Amino acid sequence: MRLRPYKSCDADIIAKWIQDEDVFTRWGGERFGAFPIDAGIIDDKYCKNNGDCVEADNFYPWTAIDEDDSVVGHFIMRYTGGDNRQLRFGWVIVDDSKRGKGYGKQMLDLGIKYAFDILGVTRITIGVFENNEPAHRCYKNAGFVDRETVENKPWNVIEMELFKGNYEVS
Repeated sequence: MRLRPYKSCDADIIAKWIQDEDVFTRWGGERFGAFPIDAGIIDDKYCKNNGDCVEADNFYPWTAIDEDDSVVGHFIMRYTGGDNRQLRFGWVIVDDSKRGKGYGKQMLDLGIKYAFDILGVTRITIGVFENNEPAHRCYKNAGFVDRETVENKPWNVIEMELFKGNYEVS
């Protein structure tokens, strides 16, 4: 697997993975408006609205490609709190036909390595709804640890973090 920067053509594929309201909500769809979602909405958010980031150089969407050059996953990175030593991962999704096969962890491992080794960050955060146990387990397997649970609607969010000094390449 490898990562490459998001391209507008990826939006068609990502939108096909978000075919029910539960997946939409767990993915963070409320940031995109109401369900259903389409490729144009995703691409506008990324390319015209900089992922809602105010700072021009603060939004990095990534696409995961497998050995057959097929798009298998997607996530974004953005700096948080005006600190270029701290990143937030979000909008993590894997092709539903590939879930449970390690693609999510592999994709996050590549993102983590890039964040620590290339971007030079020291801390990465991610959030997961407490009722999304497969994603929670994936993030733990990638090295993230639970920090706190934040009350949220429709579901509470488990905030997780990973520090560079605690990261071991798997």
